[in-house]
Amino acid sequence: MTGILIVGAGPAGLTLALDLAQRGVPCHVVEATGQRPVNPRCNTTSARSMEIFRRLGLADEIRRAGLPADHPTSIQYRTTLDGEEIYRIDLPSAQDVLAGKGKENWPTPEPQHRISQLYLEPILEKHAREQPGLTLDRGTRLVELRQHDDHVEAVVEGAGQRRTLRCAYVVGCDGAHSTVRRQLGIRYEGVDAIQRFVSTFVRSPELGRLAAKDRAWTYWTYGRRIASLIAIDGESLWLNHVAFAPDHDTETEDPEQLLRESVGRPVEHEVLGVVRWTGRRLVAQRYRAGRVFLAGDAAHIWIPVGGFGMNAGIQDAATLGWMLAAVHHGWAPPELLDAYELERKPVGEQFATAVGAQARTSFADVSPDIHLPGPEGERARAELAARLAETEPRRYSPDGFSFGYHYAGSPLVVGGEDHAEITMGDYQDRARPGFRLPHVWLDDGRPVFDVLGPGFTLLRTDPGVAVTPWTTVARDLGIPLTVVDLPGRYPAQLLLVRPDQHIAWMGGADAPPEELLTTATARRR
Repeated sequence: MTGILIVGAGPAGLTLALDLAQRGVPCHVVEATGQRPVNPRCNTTSARSMEIFRRLGLADEIRRAGLPADHPTSIQYRTTLDGEEIYRIDLPSAQDVLAGKGKENWPTPEPQHRISQLYLEPILEKHAREQPGLTLDRGTRLVELRQHDDHVEAVVEGAGQRRTLRCAYVVGCDGAHSTVRRQLGIRYEGVDAIQRFVSTFVRSPELGRLAAKDRAWTYWTYGRRIASLIAIDGESLWLNHVAFAPDHDTETEDPEQLLRESVGRPVEHEVLGVVRWTGRRLVAQRYRAGRVFLAGDAAHIWIPVGGFGMNAGIQDAATLGWMLAAVHHGWAPPELLDAYELERKPVGEQFATAVGAQARTSFADVSPDIHLPGPEGERARAELAARLAETEPRRYSPDGFSFGYHYAGSPLVVGGEDHAEITMGDYQDRARPGFRLPHVWLDDGRPVFDVLGPGFTLLRTDPGVAVTPWTTVARDLGIPLTVVDLPGRYPAQLLLVRPDQHIAWMGGADAPPEELLTTATARRR
């Protein structure tokens, strides 16, 4: 019997598989495609995702992949690539991050990293294939799911043969056209078309030489249509996204012309792929049916104005992974899994709303006067720059999405403020139940996340508080609990931190350990 079957080997599915394998849970991944897609998709790995990859032991390897180490990750806004600069957001290179430049002011030990899925997924897959207890089958598709009280039967097909896998649980990480979601009869709800796009992946050393005059990761341009040119390898590989109204027929658009309009003149290039697609804002009605769960794009899709879809899927995996492991190892009951949808669906809905609002702002009409010469053009560009200064920084430094999403209303959290709104740019850097534990540097230079245990962690900020009652209860209940002393680091004597680095409870010495640990693990008292 397979422990957990994961359908889909994208970032969400591979992150979940790695998390489960490292927690000692056997899992089997099936992926319908024999090879990864050629076109780049998400090109940003958020700070929170990098924190999750740090816990999995992958962050440094991921940070060394993608753009050259010294390539700035800045954003430029120009009339065309070859035209006038309007506004810019200067951001550091991976080399600067690895060297820790300015790290005393970072809200995280792992700032976001600009890396295309073309480079991220092979790293995740390589490590997945090295994990004991983890099997990955490419070219194998799910055909049918049959749920039973104590297991799921999954019919899969690969190499012309069908077989039935018997699994404890199934997780659909199989994208927007999820077979798992269709098998469950779960529909998306939301806005079916916000913007249409033509995305052209090209190889062009000439384009690389032109951009090298003032290197950036992304160049936004305002030709006939709003477009972006994204550096994939920092040299010759580029992705040209061009946005259109939701009712526009993109089949009539010539990718060659679109590239000329973005650059401002013809450049020699080779087209490697063209994708015509629709940006949406959709969230699944449910994230779970019986023993089957949805994560990543199978659970939510929205217009990609900052890579939030992929990164939210990685967050889904981090939440579901520890819950499945707890149930598998027997230190939490199956009822714990009810909290997955209760925690992640509200986050998906709030992300969808915020991303939709940002898309309307970022793709709002721009005056053609920005292309005029002389004072009139300068004035129009200055007005656009002022608008961009208000709307764009939060999109490219979305601390609210990385660190401010929360589970304050979860039944597994004690003392949370459920009314706390999730926004893209705002983040209050203080410890609160349900929120990710705020980052601090320790005296030895390590971040606090590096001393958290794989299960629950009890942080003690007052050495005079006895922790024996906690360790005794945890031992009796079989709950893995690590105790860490951090004098004066947080505004409570004790903080109970979950395996996903979110705070389950914080308080004083008079707290009832059994009540709190049973609540955090969904045990019936």
